Amino acid sequence: MARKYRGVTVRGNESIQIAFTYKGKRCRESLRLAPTDANLRYANNRRIEILSKIERGSFDYPTEFPESRSTMARASKTGCHITVGEAMNQWLISCQKRCAYSTVKGYTSAVRYYLEPRWGHYTLDEINRQEIEEWINDLPVSAKRINNTLIPLRQTLQRAYLDGVITDNPMNRIKNLKVLVREPEPFSKQEIGAIISCLTGTERNAIQFAFWTGLRTSELLGLRWHNVDIQNNQVFIKDTLVEGRLKQPKTASSERKIKLHPLALSAISNQAKIRTDSEFVFTDPKTNDRWDSDQPFRKRVWLKAMQRSGIKYRTCYQMRHTFASQMLSAGENPMWLAHHLGHADWGMIRKVYGRWISE
Repeated sequence: MARKYRGVTVRGNESIQIAFTYKGKRCRESLRLAPTDANLRYANNRRIEILSKIERGSFDYPTEFPESRSTMARASKTGCHITVGEAMNQWLISCQKRCAYSTVKGYTSAVRYYLEPRWGHYTLDEINRQEIEEWINDLPVSAKRINNTLIPLRQTLQRAYLDGVITDNPMNRIKNLKVLVREPEPFSKQEIGAIISCLTGTERNAIQFAFWTGLRTSELLGLRWHNVDIQNNQVFIKDTLVEGRLKQPKTASSERKIKLHPLALSAISNQAKIRTDSEFVFTDPKTNDRWDSDQPFRKRVWLKAMQRSGIKYRTCYQMRHTFASQMLSAGENPMWLAHHLGHADWGMIRKVYGRWISE
């Protein structure tokens, strides 16, 4: 029966093969159909349609035969010609207009130090879920670092999938690792006093202000004098200093007005007395201008104070936890604290500082 249809051949009891020429090469593909009269007619019509698409230039081999293992089908896949390294670098370029400088810097670091050495030479269609998971299991870094490192790979493959370059994104089947939230380790009032007493001048004022406002370090270093209203005991959080660049806070709730605790007001009033020509409130003593980033501030101010005080080392961020715990222990309203710290609602306050909230 199949002989009456050119390019159609019966292959056993459950398969029909169709043959056609594509890009100068003879191709054969099997259809999992019993060789009945109706199925043979279907196979013949399918072949005629393929020949028509080839003539019009609209034939796409992997779309027509997604499970084909033939060399021609593989060679027709765009993902076979683009390496993961090339795709990630193109994705990084696209991020420069959509993401903050610090975010792009973090993505670039992940690509250069982790992703490119391992996956850069793979083509987009070669990378698979099993190898990625095995690689993740061998990485000697924290779960949070792994999750952040996977972002460029996840986004690059998703972009390739949406563009039709690959037919499947293996990262869709890989979940982020569970990150354990560290319990806050706030300082006591005695420890706060010991730390502050180790410092003088601008450094002392900055640390005291941080302890009694709960500002993020980027907000502390980005604070400018025109956003300070000492007379009315308030400051406006409008800017953050990240990687040496001034930018707006990430969320609308982070941009806020806060009333100052008496000890915070005292610190900024003392700072006003030694104010430099800089527009920034807390400046680098070496330059009398803004800090390059939070890293030198941590090393030259915070670390120095911790070492001199002899108190168990905790990160700079614990000053924020300290303010929150002190306020809640004093009976302050969690909703007020959420606004003061720049949270959209008090859910994070309840989650992180629940043990300090009075019933």
